Amino acid sequence: VNLGRFIIASYAAIIVMFIVHFVLLVWVKVSPSEFLSKAWSTLLFAFTSRTSAGTLPMNVETQIQKFSVNEAVANFSASFGLSIGQNGCAGIYPAMLATIVAPTVGINIFSIEFILSLIAIVTISSLGVAGVGGGATFASLIVLSSMNLPIAIVGLVISVEPLIDMARTALNVSDAMVAGIVTDRLIKKQA
Repeated sequence: VNLGRFIIASYAAIIVMFIVHFVLLVWVKVSPSEFLSKAWSTLLFAFTSRTSAGTLPMNVETQIQKFSVNEAVANFSASFGLSIGQNGCAGIYPAMLATIVAPTVGINIFSIEFILSLIAIVTISSLGVAGVGGGATFASLIVLSSMNLPIAIVGLVISVEPLIDMARTALNVSDAMVAGIVTDRLIKKQA
């Protein structure tokens, strides 16, 4: 495994997910620049602390005070995103590791069986992943072992894991904030 390429691929996937967030925000008439300027301190804290759980109070406060999100919606989206809505740690990372390892044991990663089983296992294993630094490592171990793939790669990439985990954690917190903002805007639009 080329660790440099792995880091670049991880950050590329994270950037794509941030672009998806920006598209969702534009859909509810929140500009990405407005989102970044108002959420910057929360995202920066998530990035440096590597903990979605530790960022929970800031996440809720940012949604309520800076985006005028209803308190119930903000609390729900931040709490729910903390345990289940972790695209970066519980979704992208384990899926990337599985697609890197699968060819080494002769599995075609483009087969429909592999793709569907990977989606199902990643989805199920993402439920309840801890919102603390290194939580993605445990999610990866669950996914790889559930798919009968060698778990030795986790030991290889663990040395660069903190570099990737910082961006993944910021993505997870952004997920929760975007979910709260979009939900609140759609509720207010229908009221």
